[in-house]
Amino acid sequence: MSDNNTFKRIEKKYLLDKDKYIQLIDRLNPYIQLDEYGLHTICNVYFDTENFDLIRRSIDKPVYKEKLRLRSYGVPKKDSQVFLEIKKKYRGVVYKRRVSLTLEEAESYLSNKCELSEGQIEKEIDYFVKFYKPIPKIYIAYDRMAYFGKKESNLRITFDENIRSREDFLELKYGDAGKLLLDKGNKLMEIKVSGAIPFEISRVLSELEIFPVSFSKYGNVYKNKLYSAKLNTDCTIEDKIDYIFDGNIA
Repeated sequence: MSDNNTFKRIEKKYLLDKDKYIQLIDRLNPYIQLDEYGLHTICNVYFDTENFDLIRRSIDKPVYKEKLRLRSYGVPKKDSQVFLEIKKKYRGVVYKRRVSLTLEEAESYLSNKCELSEGQIEKEIDYFVKFYKPIPKIYIAYDRMAYFGKKESNLRITFDENIRSREDFLELKYGDAGKLLLDKGNKLMEIKVSGAIPFEISRVLSELEIFPVSFSKYGNVYKNKLYSAKLNTDCTIEDKIDYIFDGNIA
């Protein structure tokens, strides 16, 4: 939970079961340290167009993609600090720009009741909002353990579990309940660095046969939404099986 409002980095994602996670943490212990917050819950509301144009474009893996979310650490009250964020990805590099507001201020801005201040990041967010006219579409929360490199100050490794989502009550104040995305005990690891992953970390990953995957929390929740909708139609069982094995479900 950094005070920084701009980030530029490479992010690699890995899916781990419980056994692989235990092995990995044991091997990484000499190189990383737990941050001061310990296990904490991150809550997000993702915004998109009425027809999910932003996430549909993102799933197609374009050279450039962007999204907007409202984030809090824990379930906020109206005067709690939240972050309104634009996250962009261009040729594999992630750029995140965010502003800190109270929940009340953020909700007022997103419902067109007030304006943001005149800072550069605020202008970028305001342009995005005026261009796409996004609305809240998906709520996603997860429990996170975050680590930093003992020697490499720019290294950050996070482990997210209990990734859960809902399509109703799309406000942060309504709690962090939702439907689980991954099996219980599985974790999504993200390695975030400004350059190359340190050699000793890469060596551990290779020896444990842990390899990066393409995985978006919002993208997979959206694909599961499509899957559920398709299963509720009158399509044949063969169509349903084809839909699954065509890679539509993570």
